[in-house]
Amino acid sequence: MKKDVRILLVGEPRVGKTSLVMSLVSEEFPEEVPARAEEITIPGDVTPERVPTHIVDYSEAEQTDDQLYLEISRANVICIVYAVNNKNSIDKVTNHWIPLINERTDKDNRVPLILVGNKSDLLDYSSLETILPIMNQYSEIETCVECSAKNLKNISELFYYAQKAVLHPTGPLYCPEEKELKPACVKALTRIFKISDMDNDRILNDAELNFFQRICFHIPLAPQALEDVKNVVRKNVHDGVSGNGLTLKGFLFLHTLFIQRGRHETTWTVLRRFGYDDDLELTPEYLFPQLKVPIDCTTELNHHAYLFLQSIFDKHDQDRDCALSPEELKDLFQVFPYMPWGPDVNNTVYTNEKGWITYQGFLSQWTLTTYLDVQRCLEYLGYLGYSILTEQESQAMAVTVTRDKKIDLHKRQTQRNVFRCNVIGSQGSGKSGILQSHLGRNLMRQTRIREQHKSFYAINPVYVYGQEKYLLLHHVMECEALSPTDAVCDVVCLVYDVTNPKSFDYCARIFKQHFMDSRTPCLLVGSKSDLHEVKQESSISPAEFCKKHKMPPPQAFTCNTAESPSREIFIKMTTMAMYPHARLRCLCTCNRCTFCLCQNLLNSDLLQSVKNKIFTAVVNRLRAGIDVLGEALLTDTGSSLGHQVHPVVHVESSIYMESSLHSTRAELRHMSQAELKNSTFWLRASFGATIFAVLGFAMYKALLKQR
Repeated sequence: MKKDVRILLVGEPRVGKTSLVMSLVSEEFPEEVPARAEEITIPGDVTPERVPTHIVDYSEAEQTDDQLYLEISRANVICIVYAVNNKNSIDKVTNHWIPLINERTDKDNRVPLILVGNKSDLLDYSSLETILPIMNQYSEIETCVECSAKNLKNISELFYYAQKAVLHPTGPLYCPEEKELKPACVKALTRIFKISDMDNDRILNDAELNFFQRICFHIPLAPQALEDVKNVVRKNVHDGVSGNGLTLKGFLFLHTLFIQRGRHETTWTVLRRFGYDDDLELTPEYLFPQLKVPIDCTTELNHHAYLFLQSIFDKHDQDRDCALSPEELKDLFQVFPYMPWGPDVNNTVYTNEKGWITYQGFLSQWTLTTYLDVQRCLEYLGYLGYSILTEQESQAMAVTVTRDKKIDLHKRQTQRNVFRCNVIGSQGSGKSGILQSHLGRNLMRQTRIREQHKSFYAINPVYVYGQEKYLLLHHVMECEALSPTDAVCDVVCLVYDVTNPKSFDYCARIFKQHFMDSRTPCLLVGSKSDLHEVKQESSISPAEFCKKHKMPPPQAFTCNTAESPSREIFIKMTTMAMYPHARLRCLCTCNRCTFCLCQNLLNSDLLQSVKNKIFTAVVNRLRAGIDVLGEALLTDTGSSLGHQVHPVVHVESSIYMESSLHSTRAELRHMSQAELKNSTFWLRASFGATIFAVLGFAMYKALLKQR
């Protein structure tokens, strides 16, 4: 909406222009009328539309033509004043003033005009019959008002209509000649209808109409008012109501009726609530709300955004097959001005056997867009009406900005849910095969992909220790040296072809150039492992290379399988990205090895409860009777106790746990016997509970295996 309104009054001399302005301000007819009133500014808080209004009077006796032309160019609305008892002033409206104004304004952006018949107190009849043909001839005329500056008749209404002509113009919405809505208005209202139709049945039922009414006008409709609205539509439009709900045809008819009855503000309120400006275009402020993303931070969708996207998917999955067919996807994107997803999306996310995007793939694509281009994600959510349907301030409320990665490395934990893996290798090493295998496609399915539809990204959920994370794979093209962008990621997958003796050398060189001194974990993958392996022409073998640089051993991989390829390496990549500080001896989630058992134990509520009790008991007991030296010892003790948990989280040697425990006991010997007795009890209890949990879980797995 405009920040202010500028109203210009023009007309023949002595028709009462100045009297109208002064009667509005003083609320009484002036005894002495000057030749011209000075410009008046009315504050927004006293106007009906809450917008500051500037009223400018024109006087032929005091102003030049150039000054008139300047005021015409600055005006938002022009009131052409005539005297109802003066035929010459009426004729001048069409003979002089309207042609003059049109010459000085853009043809495609006419300034709205209001015809003002002053001195109505001098006639016993209305002059509107004379003015009506003029209104029909010129579409830029918004309305005609008869008033009297002497009797203060319709003075406030005159300036209200002038404000309304600017803030709620008819021109962009309605064509008077055709007596129907303009195409741009129909397009905008159609999008609004589709967004408001939450079950996608092409009908706005009572619940949807009430929600629409509440978000636009902040008050629900009474049941009788709803029925009255539908009855009006039934009488005028054959198929405007269906199944006791409002169809698109009926919805458009209602807005046509509002405009024809002079209630443009109703339609404009709806349009502006859904983000449209005066040109019926979605505003940049609506589509691109401010969102600051610091360096080394990433963007992810939050829980509320995923719930919203789930409702969008369910709304358009008409056959309930948990996948969107091309027709359903097209229907979903009808509220967009263009098709946002190309054919490469089908090779970026998970699809079913027909190549249709599944629910899993749908959420994955939105996650990818948020991670790579958050502004585009905000734009897409704006087209879907996220802020309106969820009643949020803007689409920015759907996005979580993660903390700096350096903080995650320092604290050795992360809350992020999306991890990026750059897949690097020489040409023909099998990088594309790894990306498509991440989406569950074997070699046979990969051969069906067209070259022009290939994607350099693949994203899919991965479950690590019961937590769902998104692993984003990025295919990095072969080059002599990586760009700074390609070197930034959470984990690196170095791919070499076991059948190509020169393939590994590229991986080794890239690792030494970019990742040997970095904190980014790397995983070496030998692709095409179903074929005969040849010796690599390198000074060091892949296994020795990994051992030398303290990397996990090379992982054999093939996508030439009868079923979906193994997901083991993707779980390992995600695990390494989640725990980049750890020198992991085991990278699986088998729930059988020592690493998995310890990891599950550390995540258990039992151990967390025991840990909290230990800290509480030791700190409370030692705080009361310990001296300065004892307080320093308490700090060391608390630190060592904390480290008893972390070594297993970091998957270090269990020897460290034992040494930490002995160190703690040695320090506790210097404490009083009473304090030692109490704290030792809790240490024994926690250690016993830990052993009991491990043994119990192992027995459970053994019994489960026998079954």
